[in-house]
Amino acid sequence: MTRLLPLFFIFSLFFSLSSSKTLKRDVKALNEIKASLGWRVVYAWVGDDPCGDGNLPPWSGVTCSLQGDYRVVTELEVYAVSIVGPFPIAVTNLLDLTRLDLHNNKLTGPIPPQIGRLKRLKILNLRWNKLQDVLPAEIGELKSLTHLYLSFNSLKGEIPKELATLPELRYLYLHQNRFSGRIPAELGTLQKLQHLDVGNNHLVGTIRQLIRIDGCFPSLRNLYLNDNYLTGGVPAELASLTNLEILYLSNNKLSGVIPSEVAHLPRLTSLYLDHNQFAGRIPEALYKHPFLKEMYIKGNSFRAGVNPIGVHTVLELTDSEFLV
Repeated sequence: MTRLLPLFFIFSLFFSLSSSKTLKRDVKALNEIKASLGWRVVYAWVGDDPCGDGNLPPWSGVTCSLQGDYRVVTELEVYAVSIVGPFPIAVTNLLDLTRLDLHNNKLTGPIPPQIGRLKRLKILNLRWNKLQDVLPAEIGELKSLTHLYLSFNSLKGEIPKELATLPELRYLYLHQNRFSGRIPAELGTLQKLQHLDVGNNHLVGTIRQLIRIDGCFPSLRNLYLNDNYLTGGVPAELASLTNLEILYLSNNKLSGVIPSEVAHLPRLTSLYLDHNQFAGRIPEALYKHPFLKEMYIKGNSFRAGVNPIGVHTVLELTDSEFLV
């Protein structure tokens, strides 16, 4: 008898979902989106109710949940279907969204400031599109956000400091855009941030300016600063980022010597220093580091006898392994 209980609850939940009405706000928003999208999406979106109407299933890529007496849309995943045109503003009327995934399409124009209306959003994935203009400050209103993927677009301007007001943020991907100016040091106050990738942009400044706040980046594991215009040296204070595993500094204008304190990063596995203006010797302690598997040094002015560690492999420009 007890084994039948879970099946009973599942059936009851399914019956409740299928017999409940979908919130009119969400029905209207999804139908507006449907009207603006190409045939690749529309052919799979049959009927007027995105959550299904009993005879028809929910629309492909649409996940609904029961909230009180109504069904609401909580997830929208429409990716790799060649959506062409501007970001569909109607998406910002889906106020119960926790996940929005429109990656690998051909969206153009700006991310609208109305994005800040999605207060429950946890995952926002817009990578691999053709989005332009500045990243709106309203992105800082998404207080539940844990994953932000904006890589491989044409976003420009400065990285907004408002990103530092997202207390739950763990993964921040901004690489391969046209961001300029300095990386906000305020990002270091994000207590849960594990992965920061701002590579392949037009950023300036120094690493010291980035980590100037005491106790910054307490959870950071991966730091990608490659392919920018950073200057200055590698500060000894970097050793305070004790959870750091990957430090990717390739293709900047960094100079000076590598401080011995870098070898005190207890979890460091990959260190990319190539194609900068470093000189001197590599600290001997790095060659004895228990976890360091890769250290790439090509394209600098190190003294003779300085050798790389491991076989260099180009770091993949992908964030798929971090998607949840």
